[in-house]
Amino acid sequence: MIGAMTKGRAQPMANEMESTSKTGRTAALLAMALVAALAAGCASPDRAATGALPDDYRTRHPIVVGEQEKTIDIPIATGASRLTRGQSEVIAGFVDGYATGASGIFRILVPSDARNAAATAVTSREIRRLVARNGVPARKIVMESYVAGDPSEAAPIRLSYYAIAASTSACGQWPEDLVVNTSANKNYYNFGCATQNNLAAQIADPNDLLGPRRMTSVDATQRGNAMERYRGAYTELKDM
Repeated sequence: MIGAMTKGRAQPMANEMESTSKTGRTAALLAMALVAALAAGCASPDRAATGALPDDYRTRHPIVVGEQEKTIDIPIATGASRLTRGQSEVIAGFVDGYATGASGIFRILVPSDARNAAATAVTSREIRRLVARNGVPARKIVMESYVAGDPSEAAPIRLSYYAIAASTSACGQWPEDLVVNTSANKNYYNFGCATQNNLAAQIADPNDLLGPRRMTSVDATQRGNAMERYRGAYTELKDM
């Protein structure tokens, strides 16, 4: 009787031990798989090297070619009667950008009710002559007035024109917490934004991003001279 009871209790205990062993092995396998996945994520190369991944900063912050308004504000002192040399140089540099990338209307906006309204009325005419002298056709120069925000303050003269330019999205956007989902090893949202903006600002002709320019005709004389120099060149092997 006692032997039968002992045998009956031993059978459930053996089943429980076997079940516990299987559960432990399963947990160990799951832990190993998780560690391997984390290690693979940390050891992966720079994802920006492949364009097929969604966290490529060139896809998130693309450089776009389109129309933009170029503006510059020229501060005018209340008692000024003419432009300073520095102001004239700044305006000339701004006009150079119009000559290379625009062909539309060049606007000169003069404050109408500011404290320095009399000074801006005088210097705006000088600005018009300076702009025309630097290459903007007189028929495309338009002078307009705008309402200043505070009549007791001096307001600047604003110059503006529309041109085709390369640009990208504004930087400083942080829609996600950097601590969240770090195991994915992806670039944060603002990554590469400053680089894209700097690259867009350095492009002299945005049309170069649209496609290659046409090839010019071949200079046969220069090509012949290059071939003659190539054929006449030689290298001497001297004894060591």
